[in-house]
Amino acid sequence: MDSSALWYLSRAAGVVALVLFTAVLVLGIATSGRAGSAVLPRAGVLRLHRSISLSALVFLALHIVSAIADGYVELGVVDVFLPFGSAWDPFWVGLGAVAVDLLLAVTITSLLRRHLPVRLWRGVHLAAYAMWPIAVAHGLGSAGGDGVRPWTLAVSGVCVLAVVGALWRWRLRSDRHPDAVRREQGRLRHDLRPAVVPVDPTPVTSTPVVPLGAGRATR
Repeated sequence: MDSSALWYLSRAAGVVALVLFTAVLVLGIATSGRAGSAVLPRAGVLRLHRSISLSALVFLALHIVSAIADGYVELGVVDVFLPFGSAWDPFWVGLGAVAVDLLLAVTITSLLRRHLPVRLWRGVHLAAYAMWPIAVAHGLGSAGGDGVRPWTLAVSGVCVLAVVGALWRWRLRSDRHPDAVRREQGRLRHDLRPAVVPVDPTPVTSTPVVPLGAGRATR
């Protein structure tokens, strides 16, 4: 495979990886918002989120390997993980390295989720919100000008709109925030509990009780 083919392969794999990571982020936001339907229940949303995550990692690896194998620019393995040290386009390549480092942190903690405190896992997992815009900026600023072509701008714009729409739908709206949803579900469960009618301990009689004399009571 010549240098030109590796260049196009790296660019294409990077674009596909961005689209897949956008889908992963949107599904993650939907999962946190307890999204689900009759066609795709919440468990299905979670499984789809994990499956697309694996596919996105494959295309990201293809993007990185083909970029390193391409001898047109000087790019080494260290530059993939060490930000802003690349001999070629250090800033934009460095943003890609930051995104890769954040992704590794999210991936490793997700694999070790059962062995980590929930707060630690959740805190690291929220790094995905920082990783995604950094990856978008990396794609727009690097690639030798390919990032500002009309079709790449269109793809990036659709990805941004998808994430913003998901955030508004499941996170930013006060009535759809997970905390608000949990409070609403708790209120509904409380309202559906059977009502308990207090019982008056005072006996109710239909006729007044008339004391009987001793003789009548005996008879």
